[in-house]
Amino acid sequence: MRNETRGTVELTLAMVLSGTLGVFVVESGASPFEVVFFRCLFGAVALGAYGLARGFFTGHGFTRGKLGLAALGGVFIVFNWVFLFEAYRAASISLATVVYHTQPFFLVLLGALFLRERISAGKLGWLVLAFAGLVLVSGVRPGDTATLAGLGCALAAAVLYALATFVTKRITGVRPHLVAFVQVLVGIPLLLPFVDFGAAAGLGGGWWWLVGLGFLHTGVMYVLMYAAYNKLPTAKIAVLAFVYPAVAMGVDWAVYGHHIGLVQALGVPLIVLAGLKVTRAARTPGAGPVPRTAGRAAEAASPAATRAG
Repeated sequence: MRNETRGTVELTLAMVLSGTLGVFVVESGASPFEVVFFRCLFGAVALGAYGLARGFFTGHGFTRGKLGLAALGGVFIVFNWVFLFEAYRAASISLATVVYHTQPFFLVLLGALFLRERISAGKLGWLVLAFAGLVLVSGVRPGDTATLAGLGCALAAAVLYALATFVTKRITGVRPHLVAFVQVLVGIPLLLPFVDFGAAAGLGGGWWWLVGLGFLHTGVMYVLMYAAYNKLPTAKIAVLAFVYPAVAMGVDWAVYGHHIGLVQALGVPLIVLAGLKVTRAARTPGAGPVPRTAGRAAEAASPAATRAG
């Protein structure tokens, strides 16, 4: 029980960090492409140093096929971040975060499309409920093109995250820290052509926010998450994952004064409840703590967009 308590604390801290991600993105003053590029750069340094210190690169378990899958997942993850960070700017951190939590449903649809997995009547009902919540949360008029574009970016980010999850779940026998290291490493050359280094040089204090994104939200947060996954049952991971959107909305209100309206607020519990039910339905009977090498799959199963964070 003491081990599970420690895991609960670790995952809660990781989700709280995830909830502050939007402020770091906005306060950096950099464009989404530049934010993601430097997050990948500093994140690779943090995860690489941790992996070296722990000896993870010895007997890493990568084969050419697994490395290719990790790299492909990295492409999806990197552009998922780009779209999500653009959604923060165009809509708000709160709205983008809630819409982003439709990820589990896209994962269900991908399974049905590519693996011929049957969608049960129960899951279909939760999908419909989540869609109703999404309609309520959007709460924008047709003429509000900026917010509509932001919500569209958040949906695109959710689809890309589901694709990354779908690909990465097929990697077994490799520590999740190393998979994440490869993914952020892929983002460096991938985004290099889109980075305006002249504009980045003039960020001033914005650099501290970018460093925080790399070392705190990519290094420390991932280490906390993966440590927690080894100690907690899947159902508890799914429940604790909702600390992330709660913190994100609270921080958005406290720092920027953004809050969702009454009608939009009605949609939030619909998406959260549906996501929780779909996630828990995927749990096998009697499942215990998540195995060490299953960290990525567990993270994918939880509706928290910890990759946003």
